[in-house]
Amino acid sequence: MGLNEWVVAPFVDYGFMRRALAGSFALSCGAAPLGVFLVLRRMSLMGDAMSHAILPGVAAGFLLSGLSLTAMLLGGIVTGLAVALLAGVVSRLTPLREDASFAAFYLISLGLGVLLVSLRGSNMDLLHVLFGTVLGLDDDALLLVTVCATITLVALAGLYRLLVAECLDPGFLRAAGGGGSMVHMAFLMLVVFNLVSGFQVLGTLMVVGIMMLPAASARFWVRSAAGQIPLAAFLGAFASLMGLLVSYHYNVPASPAIILAAGVVYLVSVAGGPQGGLLDFSRRARRGAR
Repeated sequence: MGLNEWVVAPFVDYGFMRRALAGSFALSCGAAPLGVFLVLRRMSLMGDAMSHAILPGVAAGFLLSGLSLTAMLLGGIVTGLAVALLAGVVSRLTPLREDASFAAFYLISLGLGVLLVSLRGSNMDLLHVLFGTVLGLDDDALLLVTVCATITLVALAGLYRLLVAECLDPGFLRAAGGGGSMVHMAFLMLVVFNLVSGFQVLGTLMVVGIMMLPAASARFWVRSAAGQIPLAAFLGAFASLMGLLVSYHYNVPASPAIILAAGVVYLVSVAGGPQGGLLDFSRRARRGAR
């Protein structure tokens, strides 16, 4: 099988493959740059918590309107933002740290969401919500992901300096009157919007993978945040391409294939990345021993 037949033909011959590729690319461009800031702020697990937090809202939208994209979108946004606010309030009014608050709320959200879907839907409906339908994207879902990615990139361009300052010193903006809390909330809103828009593509359980794995991988190749952002988006798009090709040629589910491809990219980065990878660490250790 030639390269053209293996790589190009699936997207030329089948419209659903082109839609899946376009949706995955758009999701990577919006979600992966946010993952860079989650990594820099040591909030990586918060992305996972937020992906579960949107599940009750998505499930409530499904209960009320079936597989209506608008209803599930609004429900996911409401519950995602509600969990973010509640976790912040609990961490400020009690000794519990914010990461522990998110963990508690995401576990509650996961159980509630699965229960709500199960009340009305079948196992297939539950799988659709949890793991997405990247190979069955319609015009509305594709437009939603694309618009969300565009808004995210524009917002990050405007908030870039403030987000970097908050990564370096979270208390600096508050002390200088720079609206640190507002920046933090705006960032959380972007995370929620991308997770909600991406659940149609990869599902509520998988979408966080395309947000975090490329971002964590980019950390091993580029030192600066300005360089990590485009690299993370590229690595996410590359993982999406490879995952879709593996899914097509070997008849495996597309969403897990995309996340596993991103996982392979991460493992290669851990092993061979020039910015703290294992080979780089080994070279530095040998130089120090001389």
